[in-house]
Amino acid sequence: MKITIALSKGRIFEQTIPLLERIGITCNEDPETSRKLILDTNQKDIKLIIVRATDVPTYVEYGAADIGITGKDILDEYTGEGLYQPIDLNIGRCKMMVAAKQDFDYAAAIQKGLRLKVATKYVKIAKEHFAKKGMHIDLIKLYGSMELAPLVGLADVIVDLVSTGKTLKANNLVAVEDICDISSRLIINQASLKLKRELLQPILSQFEKALKA
Repeated sequence: MKITIALSKGRIFEQTIPLLERIGITCNEDPETSRKLILDTNQKDIKLIIVRATDVPTYVEYGAADIGITGKDILDEYTGEGLYQPIDLNIGRCKMMVAAKQDFDYAAAIQKGLRLKVATKYVKIAKEHFAKKGMHIDLIKLYGSMELAPLVGLADVIVDLVSTGKTLKANNLVAVEDICDISSRLIINQASLKLKRELLQPILSQFEKALKA
């Protein structure tokens, strides 16, 4: 019986690999340079698979991976079921925010109840956020270069992850509202938790010890 861990290259990958090493799991080859999608580790019963960040929950839900590491932003957008989220890994920290051009009066727009054009790839998060404020919005789904949307008149505001804020500043945008804090979570397939408990429980305990340390 083996344990499969789903990871994604990108925003949180550089912090995930050192965390795995702290609990004694290292790749047999450099995951940054390898073109392989299935990587063996120094633990013969643990392997890593490399997938798109947005696909991590799907691989875990359907049992193709027992464990996954992904951002809360991904999980909040995910509509599937059967995922257990026992540990906030406290890595990949950033904020989900509303941002606009510097000369856009967001507070006045909210007060007047204007219908806003909102560009984002986080459609579910944006929809729920503005629904709580009782606002009607036109959602425009984009997959990248979010900051461009207000600059060319495609949208009034964007909803996006903000880490340092440097990209916003470089494009004359400002964060106008916090939506939520984002960090990376360890997720587990619920069936695996029952069927592979003897293998999984020590890994979970090691993660918890590493985070406390």
